[in-house]
Amino acid sequence: MATAISSLITPPALHLRCRSTSSASVSVSARLSLRAVAAPQARGRGLALRVAASSALLEAPAEVAARKLYVGNIPRTVTNDELRDMFAAHGTVERAEVMYDKYTNRSRRFGFVTMSTAEEANAAIEALNGTEVGGRKIKVNVTESFLPNIDRSAPEPEPVFVDSQYKVYVGNLAKTVTTEVLKNFFSEKGQILSATVSHIPGTSKSKGYGFVTFSSEEEVEAAVATFNNAELEGQPIRVNRA
Repeated sequence: MATAISSLITPPALHLRCRSTSSASVSVSARLSLRAVAAPQARGRGLALRVAASSALLEAPAEVAARKLYVGNIPRTVTNDELRDMFAAHGTVERAEVMYDKYTNRSRRFGFVTMSTAEEANAAIEALNGTEVGGRKIKVNVTESFLPNIDRSAPEPEPVFVDSQYKVYVGNLAKTVTTEVLKNFFSEKGQILSATVSHIPGTSKSKGYGFVTFSSEEEVEAAVATFNNAELEGQPIRVNRA
């Protein structure tokens, strides 16, 4: 009896609206549930793709490293095209790049050349290392490690520093000078044992000084005489016994 009375009192239109509202609520809830389930899956797929891409970029294939050459002590006037032409006679040059100071836009007097094969890279080293370009003897060798052209916040692992009693302190280093650049700079004038640039702990930021070790006292004296007040990366460096 109560059900019949309720049906008589409640207009039919109101029954329809209630059913429609209820159906809409269920539909919205279902869509929200689907989105809630799909969102983490989409985020997971995106994260996996980003991680995979990042890993691919950070990889340093040995075959690429064997083809990438460091070219040091080049004149400041050498351009990318001229650097490419220097190596073109010894094989196919995939890339030639002179490094420039980002503040002064001056050449840093070194660059990198990537040949198409390791054999061509070795041929270029044999032919060009120690040759004179613009009054300067250039240094050509395979880079110790291949680093992709991407910015990394984490510091790169430094080569093991070989200490010695025959050591010099190198001060007033530009912030752009790395251990490899310091080592190659001193190697251009003679044989060194090891080199390192000091960094702020936990970062890749240079402290502005480093050390170079040698095998004899004569080499230390020659280094001080040759490199003290010499220009490296656009500024004069201080070299004295450590």
